[in-house]
Amino acid sequence: MSNEELKANVLLVDDEEQFLKVVSQRLGMRGLKLETATSGDEAIKKVDQRSFDAIILDLVMPGKSGIDVLKEIKKKHPDLQIIILTGHGSVEAGVEAIKEGAIDFMQKPVDFDKLLEKIAEAKNKRFLIIEKKAEEHLNEILKSKPW
Repeated sequence: MSNEELKANVLLVDDEEQFLKVVSQRLGMRGLKLETATSGDEAIKKVDQRSFDAIILDLVMPGKSGIDVLKEIKKKHPDLQIIILTGHGSVEAGVEAIKEGAIDFMQKPVDFDKLLEKIAEAKNKRFLIIEKKAEEHLNEILKSKPW
């Protein structure tokens, strides 16, 4: 990825506050606008209140697991792009996350360059989905008019 700043709104969800602080600082220095959440419920509230280009979601948290949060967010906001991040990764968990709609599954400690690439991919993919929906909506409007 180039050294250009990546302009993206990102929600970082992890129950480890020190991890949130370090990752937020590092990603913030790259031009990302970050919000954080320390629980699945807090993340879901934030997603319902505003739009994000990417969500980085911890798999193992007290209360709702990352998979539960992923399912709930995807049900209400199917266009949101979610990257699962975990220190307790297994192949099975990764496969389940992808089946439930995550765009990727990454292990801690995180490689920041790869994470930035994934965030850029997420932003581009979401933009294309929104653009396609807008085009479909416009076509429906045009077809409904008796020109």
